[in-house]
Amino acid sequence: MPTPLLEMRSITKRFGALEVLRGVNLELFAGDVLALLGDNGAGKSTLMKILAGVMPPDEGEIRFQGQPVTYHNPGQARALGIEMVYQDLALCDSLDAAHNLFLGREPTRKVMGARFVDRSRMYVEAGRALDDLHINVRSLTLPIRFLSGGQRQSIAIGRAVTFRPKLLILDEPTAALAVREVEKVLALIQTLRVQGVSIVFITHRLQDVFRACDRIAILYEGTLLARRRVEETSLEQVVAFMMGTA
Repeated sequence: MPTPLLEMRSITKRFGALEVLRGVNLELFAGDVLALLGDNGAGKSTLMKILAGVMPPDEGEIRFQGQPVTYHNPGQARALGIEMVYQDLALCDSLDAAHNLFLGREPTRKVMGARFVDRSRMYVEAGRALDDLHINVRSLTLPIRFLSGGQRQSIAIGRAVTFRPKLLILDEPTAALAVREVEKVLALIQTLRVQGVSIVFITHRLQDVFRACDRIAILYEGTLLARRRVEETSLEQVVAFMMGTA
């Protein structure tokens, strides 16, 4: 049995008297796409925010690439190779795709001893990065508020991928997208899988799970209720676990 890329062991999180996570164990293997499912309030987002370094667990251990790790912010998680794309995307609508891809780390060049953004290089590198992911946008110079929801989602994922993550968390990436745009996001997930990126896929669109994922983990009221390979379960069984009736 290969060593998991990620192990979360006995993860507990409380907010006052409310115990949101009750000793959750979760594994993710290299090259896997894992669907993390559960009804609203099941603890999915809290668990992934702990993994992404947004908040610490109250108890438990995280092991990454076989080693115990401790980190206290998203930057430290990113340094390990863990990246998260949130449902709100965290994009700047007034900037174009290239600026959003490299926001805060734009390539620069020195002119007479001073540093300036190297716009030409930035657009070349942005185009190359999007081409590598088979992402097509109307224009690299168009403010992204004019792009479709699917293109905006792809830009957010593309930005995360430029950090070269080993593990990418996608929080509801196909929510509120048209059918054609959902197809593009699912195709992008497959591209990332081929490139060796492991993915945790949070979604309420269960039909997407059976098309894009290898395994399913289901949370119910802060506990990990079930783990299944996609081919070993059904939509009806997944719904029953999510509702706590299985």
